[in-house]
Amino acid sequence: MAVGTELLLGQIADTNSQWLGEHLAALGVGSHFHQAVGDNHDRIVLAFRTALARSDGVVVCGGLGPTHDDITRDALAEVMNVPLVRDAEVVERIRTMFSTRGREMPESNLRQADVPEGASIIPQTKGTAPGLICPVGHKVVYAVPGVPYEMSDMFERAIAPDLQRRMAERGELEGTIASRVIRTWGMSESGLGEALAGCIDSLDDQAAGPAAGTATIAFLASGIEGIKVRVTVRAGDADTAAALLDGHEAAVRAILAEAAGDVVFGIDDEAIEDAVARALAAEELTVGLAESVTGGLAASRLVNVPGASSWFRGSVVSYASEVKFDVLGVPEGPVVSESAAMAMAEGARRVLGSDVGLSITGVAGPDEQDGRPPGTVFVGLARPGREAEAFGFTVPGDRDRVRQYATIAALDLLRRSLAAPDPD
Repeated sequence: MAVGTELLLGQIADTNSQWLGEHLAALGVGSHFHQAVGDNHDRIVLAFRTALARSDGVVVCGGLGPTHDDITRDALAEVMNVPLVRDAEVVERIRTMFSTRGREMPESNLRQADVPEGASIIPQTKGTAPGLICPVGHKVVYAVPGVPYEMSDMFERAIAPDLQRRMAERGELEGTIASRVIRTWGMSESGLGEALAGCIDSLDDQAAGPAAGTATIAFLASGIEGIKVRVTVRAGDADTAAALLDGHEAAVRAILAEAAGDVVFGIDDEAIEDAVARALAAEELTVGLAESVTGGLAASRLVNVPGASSWFRGSVVSYASEVKFDVLGVPEGPVVSESAAMAMAEGARRVLGSDVGLSITGVAGPDEQDGRPPGTVFVGLARPGREAEAFGFTVPGDRDRVRQYATIAALDLLRRSLAAPDPD
């Protein structure tokens, strides 16, 4: 549960819930609901009561500061039906923290020492607001600051051990929940769903049985980054979970390869540029770019990879047609075409001294160019010992989406070309 009107207004992103979901899963604790609520006493009370009605425990982030709109403590006291009691030790700890920084504690900070009667304190080591462990009947609420590094510190020091103790007392399965994200480019979400339907049905049948070793598959559409296939398993320990994930990943890869070819480019946080880097390094090849419509976006992605200087030679951003003609040696004529894309790729190899040349030309819009409508893209590829190739496609969307999609599509074409066996 996240407290703060700024979350509802979209002024900041709720990264705490994402972090907590991941770390609760690692403990084997299912995180079934996330909710955000503004700085309003009655609505926070309602959110607590709703959360407690459907969960054994609640982690709430935010609303523990010293200002008038920090009212999580007050709402908790109402839900627990107890008064707030000022804790002298917390007062002294906050006062000492201010004095060590050469500052005098404002009186408003005394509010941070108000604790619902019966609650335990999670000492603060990185700020001024302590956390709280609040029993509500046989359930529990953990209240922590909304500042991410303060929240994560308290979770690791106090919440995780308390949750593990409670699980042991209840005799619940000790285990872990782990996920692996298989990243794809080139298939639609519906196409992935159809290809993996048999695999999903099989896992659903397993889920009806014992909890240990169960798995699920979900799809995460990620815009210009493609479609992610998330496999989640629950097992008795981390090693077993990792082995299960290895097996499910291999099965998903095999099914997708048979259905659509080499559509899997990475795992978890690996981006398309990481896949390109691996492929270039494996072949001991360098690459140079010639970019028009993308204006340097492809080069920007490649230089994000550590060690890019060993395989990335550079990019010629040939946005003007004259630069294509004069620098890259493209024959004069239409510049949004297969022939221009191939000439740009060959020019990139020659000018930059790279083994591989990759080019991107197209029309971002809103107007046509060379009789081609907005969204038209051509990618050129020149490799040693091969004839230059060009690939054309149409990308939907506004200027930014056309440029972003063209970038990742071009890098994926390069990745696939490097992974494909050389022709006889």
